[in-house]
Amino acid sequence: MRAVITVLGKDMVGILAKVSTKCAEYDVNVIEVTQSILQDLFAMIMMVDISKSSVPFDELVDSLKAMGEEMGMTVHVMHEDIFNSMHRI
Repeated sequence: MRAVITVLGKDMVGILAKVSTKCAEYDVNVIEVTQSILQDLFAMIMMVDISKSSVPFDELVDSLKAMGEEMGMTVHVMHEDIFNSMHRI
């Protein structure tokens, strides 16, 4: 099972490190990362493997969202099934 994590907000040092560390704490493997910085705005999309996660999906979502709020950023986690359903024609 996989999930998509998006991170948006003002650029600062350590965003990727903090999100990756939180994923590692929960045994969530980062598969792929893409990020862009447009002037002072940071945008990142991560594909992660949640099949061996040590916490329920809802707890992962809440934890990453709270971490994002502490950093003044928006962090959203979407299960791959929902993502695929939204983008089917």
